[in-house]
Amino acid sequence: MRGRILIMAGSDSGGGAGIQADIKTVTMLGGFAMTAVTALTAQNTLGVQEVMPVSPAFIIAQMRCVMDDLGVDAFKSGMLDRPEAIEAIASVLMTSADIPYVLDPVMVAKGGAALLQDSALSTLKSRLLPLASVLTPNLPEAEALLERRIGNRAEMIAAAYDLLVLGPRAVLLKGGHMEGDELVDVLLERGGVAEEFVTRRIHTRHTHGTGCTLASAIATGLGQGMPLRDAVVRARAYVQQAIAGAPGYGAGAGPLDHTAGMTMWGH
Repeated sequence: MRGRILIMAGSDSGGGAGIQADIKTVTMLGGFAMTAVTALTAQNTLGVQEVMPVSPAFIIAQMRCVMDDLGVDAFKSGMLDRPEAIEAIASVLMTSADIPYVLDPVMVAKGGAALLQDSALSTLKSRLLPLASVLTPNLPEAEALLERRIGNRAEMIAAAYDLLVLGPRAVLLKGGHMEGDELVDVLLERGGVAEEFVTRRIHTRHTHGTGCTLASAIATGLGQGMPLRDAVVRARAYVQQAIAGAPGYGAGAGPLDHTAGMTMWGH
């Protein structure tokens, strides 16, 4: 049940999000993590200090050499800050349409720094959304994609249907930014009916990397042959454990504990 997962995303020098969180997640869930780094960031729990982009040609080179030798069971993308990086990844993914692809449309870091250039949003919508097996936006990202406000659960469900129209085969709309003690996510697959997943919110500031972690956990499940719903259920449970076990590092939005509940995940 190994699962070879190729992750296209930026690095996080603080270890809480990005490629670092992705590798930890895939490994803890029994998969094999491989990477194509799209950007280097200097960041900690207080925010992103600097970003150093990786050239589109080198992003493609990383992807192709991994695919040609090791093989890929699922793709996951995170921080893609420029149109050129998005175009590069799309050009490779178009040749692998039969392999599951989880698209986490990372736009803003926990500290508030923009991680997606304004000019890149339309490219993301036109080039990557139609290739995605599942799109995993949080509420602000969904609002940017749909250009409207999402304020309650009914609007979340409506938004999931509208996001599906943009091209992905499924949408997991994450409701963590909504107020209240309940945390609601909405899963909708093409041709299906929206399903709400409701859990109790863990009130903590240590939630850095939750989106990266969830998307990578879903990609691992898909790469291991799990149906999407099962992959989502396991991924959400894993993230809940990781938040509950957060070590409390840093003065800002701290990282999760990706090793929390090790026995549960077979380690």
